[in-house]
Amino acid sequence: MSQQISFRLLWLSLIAISLIFAVLLDAFGQATPLQRLELAGRDFLMRLRGVRPLQTDIVIVAIDDFSLHWTGYDWPWPRAYLAQIIRELNRAKPRLIGIDIFLFEADEDKGDLLLAQALEEAQATVGVLQIFQDESSQSRTLKQPLSLYRSQFDRLGLTGIYTDADAIVRSVQPFDRFDEQVYYHWAFEMASLLLEQSPPQLSKQGLHFNGQQVPLAAGRLLINYAGPPGYYPTYPAADVADGLIDPHVFQDKIVLIGATSLTLHDVYPTPYAPSRPMAGVEIVANVLNMVLEGEYLHLLPPWMTLLLIVLLAILANRIGRMQHIWFAIGAWLGTGLAYLLMSFLLFLTVRWYLPLIAPLTMLFLGAGGQFIERSVSQEREKQRIRTLFSRFLSPEMVEQLLRNRDWNALNKRAELTILFSDIRGFTTLSETMSPEALVHLLNQYLEAMTSVIHRHGGTVDKYEGDAIIAFFGEPVIYPDHACRAVQAALEMQRELARLNQGWQEAGVLRRHLEIGIGIHSGEVFVGLIGSKQRISYTVIGDNVNLASRIQEETKRFGWPILLSESVVKQLNEQFECEDLGEQFLRGRNTPIRLYKLLGCAGASPEESPLPLSSSSD
Repeated sequence: MSQQISFRLLWLSLIAISLIFAVLLDAFGQATPLQRLELAGRDFLMRLRGVRPLQTDIVIVAIDDFSLHWTGYDWPWPRAYLAQIIRELNRAKPRLIGIDIFLFEADEDKGDLLLAQALEEAQATVGVLQIFQDESSQSRTLKQPLSLYRSQFDRLGLTGIYTDADAIVRSVQPFDRFDEQVYYHWAFEMASLLLEQSPPQLSKQGLHFNGQQVPLAAGRLLINYAGPPGYYPTYPAADVADGLIDPHVFQDKIVLIGATSLTLHDVYPTPYAPSRPMAGVEIVANVLNMVLEGEYLHLLPPWMTLLLIVLLAILANRIGRMQHIWFAIGAWLGTGLAYLLMSFLLFLTVRWYLPLIAPLTMLFLGAGGQFIERSVSQEREKQRIRTLFSRFLSPEMVEQLLRNRDWNALNKRAELTILFSDIRGFTTLSETMSPEALVHLLNQYLEAMTSVIHRHGGTVDKYEGDAIIAFFGEPVIYPDHACRAVQAALEMQRELARLNQGWQEAGVLRRHLEIGIGIHSGEVFVGLIGSKQRISYTVIGDNVNLASRIQEETKRFGWPILLSESVVKQLNEQFECEDLGEQFLRGRNTPIRLYKLLGCAGASPEESPLPLSSSSD
């Protein structure tokens, strides 16, 4: 037992330490297989939730493959053509125009002034900037639109996105610093204009916007996607420039202009559809929608993840120690499903991501390892019990015992029927035979009698020379154990007659062997008794001794099978018995009523036991 406990503690400790180490690596931004699985788990929750109804009127003007082919312009497009798009949108009076196009260099066709004039006429505009990191020199450069554009844009913001280890975009860069100046993502800048709020504020307590603390995960802003690619209304830029789109489509809307063409390489896999890339401008639409609604995603801090791992480790240990394997498996699977359901409900209602992989791995490996260990241990124990009980029971009864009983609860007090049998005149017989012949004859006799006892569901306790001690009713429980013992006694007599005939025909014996059988029912202790080197499944108690004394009385009465009153009361008139009255037995101060067993009720005289011809041992 102590070895099992040590194994469980070692197993749980190894799993817990491995998971805690992986969680800590994730917290420091190190990509691990656990992190990849955890990210996939979050994506699963988002897809399971489904699309969210759009609360914000956001539309996209797409620089798509159709528009690129229709205009015939190479990218980047002339600024004059971009100005034409802005002027068409201004006719519809949108609330805000966000332009996801870099305007860092002057236009070769001298169209910058036209675009700047179109931006000036718009109700509100937001542009983008970049803080560029040169990996070779470790220098940083701030890239902004040309000065004439900066004077026309109401706000400017960052466009940075993050791709995780599996190349999927789940977060954006909420802010960055350059020369002591903090710059925020342009979704925040657009939201501050639309909500008429001050820009985000960064402090030691975190990032705050619109009266909320913005939750960040390792400095990243997780994206609460509203739906898969194409979920936001999208219109080709060429159709807008040509005036083919009804202006009412853009009236009082938030219009984002950006590239959606695969050839411009501004598309990324997202949780909803990893195989269908989403344009960067639509990713921004999702971020803007999330910021305007204030429905941010939250992650548990690492210490809470570690606490969950420890709690599920304790739960896994409790489940692994359940005695009933099917209850344990049910609790194991039920706990895992309950955790998944709780995770989904928390995500659905308050947008909290519970860690999935590490705690569930702790639960399933922790309990599963114990199930495997227990199965191996139980199989080993079964083999030990099978080997042990095969000496006492028939193979069929051993298998029945292993299927239906808890062999750990074999030691107990029980009401049983004990059968003692002894060969009459065996000492005299042994003096007339060689040791080899005597052993051969005795082995044949014991083999035959043991088979009879097994057929009737009895357990052979032990052999004491020529004597057989057996009991009925354990370890396989039979309510009719007294009847089974009496039936076995009668068949032992018939089997002995068959053996006698064979021995006489072979010239082994000059006279028949005879046996005396005593049967008594009563409460005894039954169980495994012995040491590690030698153990027996046996019965002990006063009633066992009483059965032995009854067997001795077969000599005095010259009758092969004697029963106690406690046996006869259980026979239900199935057998015929003769009352011998109360008798004092050797070593006992109180008398006991004995009965001769005459045979089965209604049996012919030939089927009844014959009197013993000799009462000597």
